[in-house]
Amino acid sequence: MEKKNKGCILAIDLGTSGPKVVVADLAGGFLAQTLEKTPVKFLPGGGAEQDPEDWWKAIVRASRRAISESGQKDNILAVSCSTQWSGTVPLDRNGNVLADAIIWMDSRGAKYVRKLVGGPISIDGYSVVSLPVWIRLTAGIPAKSGKDSIAHILLIKNEMPELYEQTDMFIEPKDYINYRLTGEKAASFDSITLHWVTDNRNISNVKYSPLLLKMAGIDRDKLPPLRGVSEILAPLSKKAASELGLKPGLPVITGSPDLQAAAIGSGAVKDYASHLCVGTSSWLTCHVPFKKTSLLHNMATLPSGIPGRYFVANEQETAGACLLFFRDKIVYFDDRFGVKGERPDFFESFFSDAASVPPGSGKVIFAPWLYGERTPVDDHFVRGAFFNLSMDTNRSDMARAVLEGVAYNTRWLFEHFMKFIGRNVDTINFIGGGARSDLWCQIFADVLDRPIQRMKDPLHANARGASVQAAVALGEMSFDESARMVPMDRMFEPMPANRQVYDDLFGVYLGLYKANKGLYARLNRSDGV
Repeated sequence: MEKKNKGCILAIDLGTSGPKVVVADLAGGFLAQTLEKTPVKFLPGGGAEQDPEDWWKAIVRASRRAISESGQKDNILAVSCSTQWSGTVPLDRNGNVLADAIIWMDSRGAKYVRKLVGGPISIDGYSVVSLPVWIRLTAGIPAKSGKDSIAHILLIKNEMPELYEQTDMFIEPKDYINYRLTGEKAASFDSITLHWVTDNRNISNVKYSPLLLKMAGIDRDKLPPLRGVSEILAPLSKKAASELGLKPGLPVITGSPDLQAAAIGSGAVKDYASHLCVGTSSWLTCHVPFKKTSLLHNMATLPSGIPGRYFVANEQETAGACLLFFRDKIVYFDDRFGVKGERPDFFESFFSDAASVPPGSGKVIFAPWLYGERTPVDDHFVRGAFFNLSMDTNRSDMARAVLEGVAYNTRWLFEHFMKFIGRNVDTINFIGGGARSDLWCQIFADVLDRPIQRMKDPLHANARGASVQAAVALGEMSFDESARMVPMDRMFEPMPANRQVYDDLFGVYLGLYKANKGLYARLNRSDGV
């Protein structure tokens, strides 16, 4: 396709830890990259919230810096956004935020989802009456963990009725940022999915289902109108343009949530081409040409960021977050030892320590279920652990065990993922912050027994996906062309010498969950759930 412009895209990726903003050219290159931090508020009973104003202020700071560093202010053609998914922002009639956003880690709505989906006769907690309806229309069903958007709204409706009544519209994080950019309130076919009230059978014309809305007990008027994926949403407003330092009227693209944008930005846009993303959480997915559901393993094919296509939706709750846990709660815990502040050299030391230990971590196994789990088991009671510690265990053993434990969890998902798509996966594109570590890339290759293909600029794959969506919407490229514009950085081949030790320890890892899941439920079941 002949390129019509030599301009750039301002691409925003709002993750849980904060926004990453890039200025990308139409050949897939990055002319500037910036990031900012945003805090998370953890509340009793499984709550997790963020202030949407923190998101916007951080995006403005990062965007202005990226635009300045790129020197391309006058050449930016469009703005495109990807964000964390499964979050809920309550807006009043004037578009003002009424309360902090409930984000994807929040499980307080679990009991209301269980009541919604359960029944006298059930399969794995799902009513045999309502289950076929949800699966037929959506390909999925609200997760019992209570972390989907529908659970957030049910939590507000049942425990914060005044807030529910005051709310004019519940909106996803991506769609909130688009609203701040344009003044247009809308959801895209992909961002609305985890409300589980849309009919997704016609992937090119997703629409609200009156039956599902009635089953869920959610007012249709409190949900945004729907728009297609990877299309122009509206022009950049004068107010947003002034804040960002851009000219008003630039096209703003509907964009996609993180999973869908990453699938595009990883270069894995062909059907069955797979990518692994390790950030705060992690996922393993691909695009597929069919609609399918695995209730047992909490996977489904949902609307993707590519028009007319599905992708395999799954997510593992804590991956890179486990490294932060190890740093902040074990090594540098800010208490009576008087250790204050973040140590900027921590991760360099962490990976160096982990690399000094042979594969297997002295048979220490780390279970990364620090905030429950989604796939391949939907279990918000399960918790993390260091298993098989001894007097000989040291910090280096534990550091490597954290990396291997996240990889074991991915292998657990990987086996069910391949069964779900009905074919073997030969090579996996690797993106996300975790991909920056050579050691972790090699551990994943060894544990999964697959070549791991690390993509260039893996931390910015979501932003790259958002920029590709903009370029496609502007007619500057096709999605197939975009795959050739995502360069590989390095290939990591599995090492046969490590095969046996990881096979053995992975078997023990699975046994830990199977043997203890009842104890986790007993210890962590909240009153009334």
